[in-house]
Amino acid sequence: MLHSMARFFVVLVQRYLPDAYLFAVLLTFVAFVMALALTGKSALDLVVMWGNGLYGILAFAMQMILILVTGHALASSKPIKSFLRTLASIPQGPAQAVMLVTFVSGVANFLNWGFGLVVAALFAREIARQVKGVDYSFMVAAGYSGFVIWHAGISGSIPLAVATKGHIVEKMTGIIPVSATIFSHWNLIITWTIILTLPILFKLMAPKPEEVIAVNPELLAEPPEPEPPKEHTLATWLENSVAINMLFGAMGVVYLINHFITKGFDLNLNIVIFIFFIAGVILHMTPINYVRAVNEAIKGAGGIALQFPLYGGIQGIMVTSGLAGIIAKWFIAFSTKATFPLFTFFAGGIINMFVPSGGGQWIVQGPINVPAGMALGVDPAKVVMGIAYGDQWTNMIQPFWALPLLGIAKLGVRDIMGYCVVTLIYTGIIISLGLLFL
Repeated sequence: MLHSMARFFVVLVQRYLPDAYLFAVLLTFVAFVMALALTGKSALDLVVMWGNGLYGILAFAMQMILILVTGHALASSKPIKSFLRTLASIPQGPAQAVMLVTFVSGVANFLNWGFGLVVAALFAREIARQVKGVDYSFMVAAGYSGFVIWHAGISGSIPLAVATKGHIVEKMTGIIPVSATIFSHWNLIITWTIILTLPILFKLMAPKPEEVIAVNPELLAEPPEPEPPKEHTLATWLENSVAINMLFGAMGVVYLINHFITKGFDLNLNIVIFIFFIAGVILHMTPINYVRAVNEAIKGAGGIALQFPLYGGIQGIMVTSGLAGIIAKWFIAFSTKATFPLFTFFAGGIINMFVPSGGGQWIVQGPINVPAGMALGVDPAKVVMGIAYGDQWTNMIQPFWALPLLGIAKLGVRDIMGYCVVTLIYTGIIISLGLLFL
């Protein structure tokens, strides 16, 4: 049954899903029409809101790009790549291979979403090189599906935001530590249930041998190793100096140790970026190696740089017109104390289609859902995670965050999204049950 369901969605997506950029343009029109119909704003008002929002999230965009780039650079270091090659030699056939890709991706995304996206793509490529009979697109889809738990993991931007002084609902909730969100027992149960069972789901919906599409060898080619410097000058010595690199990395390690000693387990967004930056610097051994890794990594951020402004414009319409608030309040209107986190999750899933940024979505939903939940007696930490779950959930059908992974894999959105629809349905059931009964 799962195999037939997957094939149905694969065919559907390949026929009807447009390019990710055009997808964002069409969502802009949808948001515009909905706001025009529901908010009472004029068309000119909405165009102005759109234009004002177009570049209104550049600071957060830079943080997201840095998470991607530092995660990519770390994942492409020789120790990490060697580890991935060793892992890729373990599975004995396509079924074991896809299960391992899914599991590794889930664990990596729990640690850091940028790192997880890159590891998933690199590992899927390595598996395709070593394991005969695999469907490359299916492997990459399995890797991307691990991203469905990112916002419940250590780099989740919403739970990290509310753990940081000055967040937008601090006057109502105070600082909400990660022990109450990311490391709460109920979040860990929901998240690790998904991580541990998603590999089984992919095994059950795997393509039959006659449906497997042979991978183009050009897609799996490694970039050439850089040539050693032809002249040994002071500049080339400095660029290739392990001592300088390690001294710089040691400064970062000292900073991090001091940070955690003085501030406790303060794992905010900037600290996560810093950890992966310093780890990448150390593992690449020399300054020039890290420079090359970052130059390669930044290529995957092109889609984000192009589309983030579009989603900033959509966010401008959604937030300034009040449309996002209207959608959130639809679900609040018929919620009870028991169902409020669940309906917050559903609202978050819908809003994420238009604002696929954890920080942007928090700005939209946080000030509305948190006080409404508190009025019903709902723990603010559960409201926070309900929003975070909604954001991560519909990323399976919102192609925005697949772009970096697809850039590394050299595939298109239509190659993977059909399988991800099944992931959406499955994880939606698990999260819903968790929010109702845990």
